[in-house]
Amino acid sequence: MKKAKKNKSAASFAIVFVCACIGVTIAGCGTLRFAPSEAQKQNAWLHNRTATVAAQTAKAENVSQVLQALIQLGEKQSQALTAYYGFPEEFPPAETAEEILSESNWQLAETALQDGSDRPDPWQVADSMLELGIGVSALLGGVYGTRAVRFLKDARGKSKALKEIIVGNETFKKQNASTAAAFKQAHSTQSPQTRQLVAQMKA
Repeated sequence: MKKAKKNKSAASFAIVFVCACIGVTIAGCGTLRFAPSEAQKQNAWLHNRTATVAAQTAKAENVSQVLQALIQLGEKQSQALTAYYGFPEEFPPAETAEEILSESNWQLAETALQDGSDRPDPWQVADSMLELGIGVSALLGGVYGTRAVRFLKDARGKSKALKEIIVGNETFKKQNASTAAAFKQAHSTQSPQTRQLVAQMKA
């Protein structure tokens, strides 16, 4: 009896956890980001070195107090970037202004910018969450574990079907530009929630 109750509560927790993860994924996939890459860590550290050398140069060249204060503030702010991203495994040369302004560091900044704009594919995130839920539920076993597996497999199937419908619709609109207005009109009765979901899935 105790074992059955334990399985039931564990299965319920697993279902709630996975549903919450899926809800977060569907509600705002744009907020998900990859962990900082090595290029991003190097760029954040290099940003701090750039600000430090700029502050030293400004002081040595006796620029205005306002400009010195701005550069010093930038140096302090850049420390937060390094703290957030973490230190890189390999530090680029950045002892002098000449080293900092090297071509490789300009390329590093561009790479870090591209890495920072990357986002996880919402379909892959949702599918991974469902796979995790199926795996956890299968481990729990029992009646509730079996029900959870069935529920999550059904949800994964519906997610795949939704993706195929959206991709098909977008392909149709591109190939039949003249009917795009009529296509939009046919979907004008969709609820705001459905429109928001579809827009996020298309992104």
